[in-house]
Amino acid sequence: MPVALPALLLQFAVTSVLAFVLGLELHGYRRAQDEGVGFGTTRTLTLAGAAGFVLWLLDGQRPRGLYLGGLVALAAWLAVDLARAERTQGAGGELLPTMIALLAYALGPLVLTQPAWMPAAVLIVAILMLAEKPVIRKLSDAMPVSEGVTLVKFLIIAGLVLPLLPDTPIPGLPSISYAKVWLAVVLISAISYAGYLAHTYLFPKASTLLTGLLGGIYSSTAATVVLARQARQDALLARQAPAATVLATAMMYLRLWAVIAVLGHRDAALRLALPFGSLCALSLGVTWLLWRRAGDDVAAPTRLGSRNPLDLPVAFVFAGLFVAFAALTSLVTGHFGVGGLNVLSFVVGLSDIDPFVLSLLAGHFQVGEAAVIHAVLIASGSNNLLKAVYAMALSRRRAMLPAAGWLVLSLLLSLAWAAYAP
Repeated sequence: MPVALPALLLQFAVTSVLAFVLGLELHGYRRAQDEGVGFGTTRTLTLAGAAGFVLWLLDGQRPRGLYLGGLVALAAWLAVDLARAERTQGAGGELLPTMIALLAYALGPLVLTQPAWMPAAVLIVAILMLAEKPVIRKLSDAMPVSEGVTLVKFLIIAGLVLPLLPDTPIPGLPSISYAKVWLAVVLISAISYAGYLAHTYLFPKASTLLTGLLGGIYSSTAATVVLARQARQDALLARQAPAATVLATAMMYLRLWAVIAVLGHRDAALRLALPFGSLCALSLGVTWLLWRRAGDDVAAPTRLGSRNPLDLPVAFVFAGLFVAFAALTSLVTGHFGVGGLNVLSFVVGLSDIDPFVLSLLAGHFQVGEAAVIHAVLIASGSNNLLKAVYAMALSRRRAMLPAAGWLVLSLLLSLAWAAYAP
């Protein structure tokens, strides 16, 4: 019969292996930087991890005097090493090896007290910080101070406001709670912010086609406006802008479907998978045809603009529109039924459809689920009509006609699906 190893022995082995891997990565980092061995060799970090494990066990219970004493001794040792580096090198020693040593010492308690994913996550972060220094340095140099303020705004939206909001119904809208509204705000803000960061920092010189892809994640309407305006000024870009415009709309279907699924509207996501998937696939096919027609010439990089989408006023406007559309939908369906909802969907589609669609799915209005799905299709199709108008009016180029034509055709397909699908 196989003999099972004691759990404590396995935990000690895991701690030692993780500390050993940290030591290897630190050694590789120093060799890449042409640095000397210094403090924190592979053996030293492995023993530091083992010492932290043993001292935590010997303490048995709080106040953890032995473990804290070992931590103080290690910190003093590291301080001496930093001071020595300053004297010998004429500059302050690097803090990264010091942080890695402290992390290795803390691995034992992590393995003993936390779920397995926690020490694994800590190790992954540490390795990434060691291995990806050039990428991190490049990103740090490119990112202005204002982006730190933007991150704070997102933490306020997601980490502070959302937990404080009660999961109680809004007066007059019994099926929609304050927390549900703000969760939609957080999700839309996160997706738009991700698209903005990708275009601004990962692909700052994106081609026209990549601009359409990233713009669709950020806002297909905004991407269409930017592409149309630049097509008016650049003849070469005018040949490529139609493909990018259609690609942005294809991404709109993916983004909207993903938001619906993540927010828990499972039935709606399943029923929209076929029409949204079909429209997205057809849009990708049209994109390919238009791109081949444009040729291989490379236009100047296209930018979506420097405005960051993650502003607190924008979040509050979205939340207000969410509640306003929910109240308006409730009023219209109560008085005019499905016909009124279809007309409202078409009209609202000529503006920002995200808050309308999410409020429509979140509320239990006086219409069936099929009518709600049809309203989503009508609103998304109507939004394509708006983009077709923008594409032609702002570009004033015949080259944009194929893209505008497809956007109008996608509206007709959406209306046909809403009219004849069960």
